[in-house]
Amino acid sequence: MASRRDNRPPPDGPQGRAPASSSYVTDRLHVPTRGDDHMIDLTADVQELVRTHGFRHGQALVFVPGSTAGLTTVEYEPGLLEDVPAAFERLAPRHMRYHHEDAWHDGNGHSHVRASLLGPSLTVPFQDGTLLLGTWQQIVLIDFDNRPRRREVVVQLSGERGP
Repeated sequence: MASRRDNRPPPDGPQGRAPASSSYVTDRLHVPTRGDDHMIDLTADVQELVRTHGFRHGQALVFVPGSTAGLTTVEYEPGLLEDVPAAFERLAPRHMRYHHEDAWHDGNGHSHVRASLLGPSLTVPFQDGTLLLGTWQQIVLIDFDNRPRRREVVVQLSGERGP
């Protein structure tokens, strides 16, 4: 039988400080895209929201509404800007028949499949006001739709604010 470990801080808070109160903010980014697997680095924008709202420690939930775009982290460099779309083309080819087309006739069945494989959100922790990403890791939006869009990206920050 597994034991349950209590991870709560001592009554006086970590390192003898009074416990910090949690704060939450929901903000949005508006991102123009070209569609067709367009990859956009959002790292600086998310980092700026952490700074603007005065957060020190916590996490950033990044979410793209809609069913034809997704979020991930990658090394945002020219080779991967070609490799990632090529991988999605192998997984969900653009010119394959999709039953989605039977209902909507909009030519973006592949976009829905690709977005569902990637997922609409990710969570990134931050400490001392800085996103805890790897050296070569960036937050990236991929718009799989077959037309340009103006994407809304929801960023919900939670954690401790302060100097």
